[in-house]
Order: sequence, then C-alpha cells, then structure tokens
Amino acid sequence: MDKTAGMPKTLVEALRYFSNPDVCLSFMVELRWPDGVVCPTCGSRELSFLSTRRMWKCKAIHARQQFSVKVGTIFEDSPIPLDKWLAAIWLIANAKNGISSYEVGRALGVTQKTAWFMLHRFRLAMQTRSFKKLSGSIEVDETFIGAKARNMHKGKWARLVKGSGPFGSSKAAVMGVLRRSRKKGHSTVALTVIDNIRTKTLDSHVRNRVTRGARVYTDALSSYRKLADGYRHEVIDHAREYVRGAVYTNGLENFWSLLKRVINGTYVNVELFHLFRYLDEQAYRFNTRLGTDVTRFVGVARAIVGRRLDFKTLTGKGMQPATT
Repeated sequence: MDKTAGMPKTLVEALRYFSNPDVCLSFMVELRWPDGVVCPTCGSRELSFLSTRRMWKCKAIHARQQFSVKVGTIFEDSPIPLDKWLAAIWLIANAKNGISSYEVGRALGVTQKTAWFMLHRFRLAMQTRSFKKLSGSIEVDETFIGAKARNMHKGKWARLVKGSGPFGSSKAAVMGVLRRSRKKGHSTVALTVIDNIRTKTLDSHVRNRVTRGARVYTDALSSYRKLADGYRHEVIDHAREYVRGAVYTNGLENFWSLLKRVINGTYVNVELFHLFRYLDEQAYRFNTRLGTDVTRFVGVARAIVGRRLDFKTLTGKGMQPATT
C-alpha cells in the first residue's frame, strides 16, 4: 500500500496541507503509531484523548501520564508547532544544495538560532542506523574539508595550520565508500570523518564498511596497499589516468564536488565539530535522490522517533571534560 497516497507533492501543497493542526497531528500519529496510540512510558493502550490540548493521558498510574505526539522524538520539549516542524522537514529533505538556518528562520518566522537547532535535529534523523556492510563493486576515496588558507586572516592561519601534514588542524579528513549499482543512479554512499589518512585508519574503516571479497577501487594512495588482503583491490593512478575500464573513483569524485559546493556555497562556515552531521544530511539526499519530494519528506519524518538532541549536547557543553 502506498503510504504517500493523498499526500502533498509540492512545497506549496505541503504548506496548505499542514496548516491545519488536526491534520498535522493525524499525520504524525499515523507515522508513529499505525496500529493505534500507545503510552510511550508503559506501552498501555488504555488512554484518554485531551482534545483541547491535543494530548493523551494514560490511565495507568505512573510519572508522565500525559504525553503528546512529540514525546520521544526530536520535537520533544519544543514549543514550535507541528506545522512549522513539518514545513522545515520538507525544506531540508528536498534542498539538493542544502538550506541555511537564516533562510529557514525567515521562512518559518523563527530566530536563526532556533532554525539552526531545528536543522541539526533533522540531520540526526537523517543519520542511518544501519550497520550492514556494503558488497559488490565499491569505490573508496578520501577528501579534506575545512577553511581555505587564502581566505583566513594571517593570525588565524598561524593558529590553525600547524601540526603534521599540509592541512594541520584547519581541515578534517573524510572517507567515502560508494557502492556501485548496475542501474544508473542507484549507487549509495557512506561517509565517515576520520582522524587521518594513514594506513591503519583507512584500512580498518574499509574493513568495517565493506564485506570481504568485494571488488574495491581506490586511487594510488599508499595507505590502501593492504586492501589486497581480503579484497579484489584495483588501483587507478590519477597522475596517469582517471579511467581504465571499470577501474575509477569518479562516482565519489563527483559526490565530493557536490558536497563541497553545498558546504562552501550554502553553509559557508561549518565547524569541524559538527561536520559529521552535514555529511549525514548530504548522504541521505544522495541515497534517496531517485525518490520524490514526498518520499524523502516521509523518510525523515519516520526517523524522528527515538532520537533526542538537546542544545547542550549539540554544542558540546554537555560533554564531560577529558581526564588525564
């Protein structure tokens, strides 16, 4: 059965559709509790609906008897109404080049800080929770993302560009693993922020992501040299050629190009502390690019349950200091 039947197909239709609070509530209830509302605390179905507050009350005696559809989701404890939350999901899920918090703030009538927090909660929902390894024909490549030295003030450049390697601490290394598909446009990507591009790091990440025996294509970076043990490893030397039959990493090279346009053009200044969240966002849109606007929207809306992100955790203020 098509769960998107009768759903809006465009942003304008979505705004009209979700302008009714009862429609928003019914939509979220259907996604979260397709077999009927249950108490998120005890699992009971013995409930009463408080229509004036659009909440339920569990008849069992326990803490938090009253609950809304937001409880246990990324919306929890937020005073923002569902119509704005759902409109924001539509915007980020279907913006190929991303969307800034300033733009979302203006569109929804919230502050930039609030919009920024909302977008990061959606990025959490876009994060895949699958640990299934990839198989078949796999491209592996790495890139560096961060501030450009030529755009930095001299003092800031001196502080950041230090340590080993040409990039110092001003850039983050990102490894991508792309599974090719025989059907055009069906390839999928998985991304990871890594500490460095040494052999031990890259080799272990590939083995955690890719099944043994798969055909793996990389560039000539020496850090991949041990992949011949367990994989059908083939190398393309970009100093000489970019394609040799099926041996190439062009799929990931194209993805890196899109990713950097999004980060440099839309988000402009991404803190390396938050980089993995932007990678989750871009990977989600890439892996669902053959879907429609409504299927991407529903995909994110389904994933909001069981995920919480408070502001202290998001900004790192809730993290415990490292012990020495």
